[in-house]
Amino acid sequence: MGQHLVGNHIRKLRFNHDEMTQQQLADKAGVTRQTIVALEKGNYSPSLELAFRIARAFGLSLEEVFFYGEE
Repeated sequence: MGQHLVGNHIRKLRFNHDEMTQQQLADKAGVTRQTIVALEKGNYSPSLELAFRIARAFGLSLEEVFFYGEE
């Protein structure tokens, strides 16, 4: 059985939202830029609350930002 992970489209979404910087997203989500870096690299799975805050920053649903799959 493969390892399950939560993936995301944050990097692509930032680019598509007027090339939003990691710091701008971090400010909107109430986290540090390092947290956004870790999320984009797949080194960190966000809490449900943070996932909602990030999705809201893009004006999207959770499913449009995050996905759950097998590696």
